[in-house]
Amino acid sequence: MDTMLALKRTSLSLIVLGILLSVTGCTTNDSFTLERSDLPIDTNATRETRALYYNLRELAKTKVLYGHQDDLAYGYSWWAEPGRSDVKEVTGSYPAVYGWEIGDLRQDKEVSLDNVNFESIKQWIRESYERGGINTISWHMNHPVTDGSTWDRTPGVAAVIPGGAQHDKFKIWLDKFADFVQDLKGDNGEHIPVIFRPYHEHTGSWFWWGEDQTSVDEYVALWRFTVEYLRDEKGVHNILYAYSPDNQAGREFANYMNKYPGDDYVDILGMDDYGSMNQRDPAEFSKELAWLVGEATKRNKIAALSETGVEGIPNPKWWTEQVLAAFQADPAAKGIAYVLTWRNANYEREQRDHFFASHPGHPSASDMKAFRDNELIVFEDELPDLYTLNK
Repeated sequence: MDTMLALKRTSLSLIVLGILLSVTGCTTNDSFTLERSDLPIDTNATRETRALYYNLRELAKTKVLYGHQDDLAYGYSWWAEPGRSDVKEVTGSYPAVYGWEIGDLRQDKEVSLDNVNFESIKQWIRESYERGGINTISWHMNHPVTDGSTWDRTPGVAAVIPGGAQHDKFKIWLDKFADFVQDLKGDNGEHIPVIFRPYHEHTGSWFWWGEDQTSVDEYVALWRFTVEYLRDEKGVHNILYAYSPDNQAGREFANYMNKYPGDDYVDILGMDDYGSMNQRDPAEFSKELAWLVGEATKRNKIAALSETGVEGIPNPKWWTEQVLAAFQADPAAKGIAYVLTWRNANYEREQRDHFFASHPGHPSASDMKAFRDNELIVFEDELPDLYTLNK
């Protein structure tokens, strides 16, 4: 690690430590306690999950963490090679946040809808956690009525919420998810915290839980039942829940709260937005990010740009001119906790340039390195300890 990055990481640790000392009255032993407003929605969350929630929310006041989907699983020119990461090979560090997809989990298949082995995903989550990284899970859940894909637009939510014809079947799917999450354990046997982002992009209509497929009451009931079942019935206490409508370059922003399940059911106010990162005036998008930060702050929540990117990154200065600029144009937008770009599909397997982070040799690679070196942005090797409140 070079001197600048070493100083950057030290400053991050001092920031978090200073916050902790001020809250505890200079007490850093096991008696550390949090106010209710500093806790996630699950008041029985594990110690590590509570620490992640609190520390990430505090760190977001000064820093933005960078994340990448399926970062350890494959890259533009490789597949499941230990230690590899396109992000690391371009910037010198793994991302701070890792996105994982568990589509097809309910089918008792060994691999996800992206052909990634589920047991390998668990191992990569463990590896990244032990290095201090954050893991977030999305689920392109199959259609519970037709057994089709996520993209089957047949209305299905009414059938799976309490009282619906497929409710018991749906609970079995959630059971499989609970088993998956509870099998994530660190070296000391503790459950690894994960950010769960279910039923995302519901302001669009491309998924079976989408805008045209559900009423407000149905979507809210689906979300609330999922939280209550996993937390109260299955005893899963290592989850932070992220709500993530699709922004569609500002067109749906006014509908962000239309199907919001309530502050008692959400830890993270996320936003999925691809269009705003594609040649849109970053100053306009920055205002929307600032609004999101404001909504999260007044609710004692975390704000995140939970999924974004531009396929193929055609602008070689995209990282600094579009992404970084979106966080810097409005000062409040810097309160976004993390930004996650989508996956780098393996070109040999998919025969297309479907990548959202720079890979070695791409014209945008040097600009991604410049993005990483900016003092606002945090990668994994710069993270303070996010999983403990006791220093």
